[in-house]
Amino acid sequence: MEDKVLRKLFLGFIQIHILHHAKEEPIYGTWMLEELREHGYSISSGTLYPILHSMETDGLLIKEDKNVDGKIRKYYSTTDKGSAVLVEARHKAFELFKEIKD
Repeated sequence: MEDKVLRKLFLGFIQIHILHHAKEEPIYGTWMLEELREHGYSISSGTLYPILHSMETDGLLIKEDKNVDGKIRKYYSTTDKGSAVLVEARHKAFELFKEIKD
């Protein structure tokens, strides 16, 4: 039960990470998995790709297919809506951190 609750909680953090990095430069799934692992999130590609697709459906990310060494790689960038959501998420996260840090 605890794992399920934490997983739900961390999903929001993961989405903020995705928006942050996709705003800096286009990202792709394998790179994002490695980045998340560096921050202690252990998720599979079977978890990440539905998150990316959902964020695309919600208008937060836009996808562009690029040919990389003969293979099609999907790159995701933050949309204007995604950037606005990121600004609000940063503000809320900062307020929460100030409140719970002690």
